[in-house]
Amino acid sequence: MASVCAARPVKQDCDWGLRMGELKLDKVAARHRRHLRTRQKVVGTPERPRLCVFRSLKHIYAQVVDDTTGRVLVSASSLSADVRKSGATGKNVASARTVGGAVAEKARAVGVEKVVFDRGGYLYHGRVKALAEGAREKGLKF
Repeated sequence: MASVCAARPVKQDCDWGLRMGELKLDKVAARHRRHLRTRQKVVGTPERPRLCVFRSLKHIYAQVVDDTTGRVLVSASSLSADVRKSGATGKNVASARTVGGAVAEKARAVGVEKVVFDRGGYLYHGRVKALAEGAREKGLKF
């Protein structure tokens, strides 16, 4: 195929050696590796359990976990009834802040004041940061 403009060459197909599905798997695998590397350092104890975050494309989830017993103490998500009542829709920063507040209130109700924050391999930005700030506003310390 010849170029329409003589000054501009014909664009060749880009081949990075990956197909689109493989690129997505590499991104997911990279996040998983980051999370495992973080989990070697961040451990929840009964005195200071781990607040872990999972972010999907539509929703955000948070759990307070005691790693010594492997128990989830409390959890909240943008699918929870109490979060939905507040008018939070799912995939925005406002709902992440609401989820953080909800998990903090539930944690304080079972006697948890201090936690370690596990961002789950995600950047501390956007929805993950909003969840952390919402939990801090409701009284969790980390």
